[in-house]
Amino acid sequence: MNDETANTVNGAEALAALAQRGDCDAFDALILLYKDKIYNLCYRFLGVAADAEDAAQDCFMKAYTSINQFRFQSSFSTWLYRIAVNTCKNRLKSFSWRNIARLFAGEEPPEISDSRPLPDKQIEKAELSKAVEKAIAGLPAEQRIVVVLRDIEGLSYEEISDVTGLNQGTVKSKLSRARNALRDKLKAMAI
Repeated sequence: MNDETANTVNGAEALAALAQRGDCDAFDALILLYKDKIYNLCYRFLGVAADAEDAAQDCFMKAYTSINQFRFQSSFSTWLYRIAVNTCKNRLKSFSWRNIARLFAGEEPPEISDSRPLPDKQIEKAELSKAVEKAIAGLPAEQRIVVVLRDIEGLSYEEISDVTGLNQGTVKSKLSRARNALRDKLKAMAI
């Protein structure tokens, strides 16, 4: 763990302790610290920007209402990721969400328009990124979440185990299967 990561972790736990004592500014600081990571996790899990925004907001609401249940037995980020993963899993299980998701099946990630022409390298990178996102979205939910948590968010196997409730051996197995499936999907896309 580098110094910046250590400071963030220690700072998050300190902010969580203040939030447990009713300090709303401390909880606001936690939101600012983790909002992008939680949104990205939700987006990669759900695949639809609006649903990811809703899920991230739900995650922070759940964290706010249950901040006193955080026992400092894991890092604050692990606890928050677990809430986000469970929120996304519940959304996927929801009957109404599944019906809405069917309407939007195949929705492409929103693109930021820019009138300037992109150099070839940037175009290739954007196409590769889009192909990888599409391949990840096609994975089964548990494989998708371990790939996102390990390869994109950079969590350790132990942290992923804490977040998902799976033992570390299962995490490693699912990650291996997910990486193999991604490799096959990307080869099939000729990438």
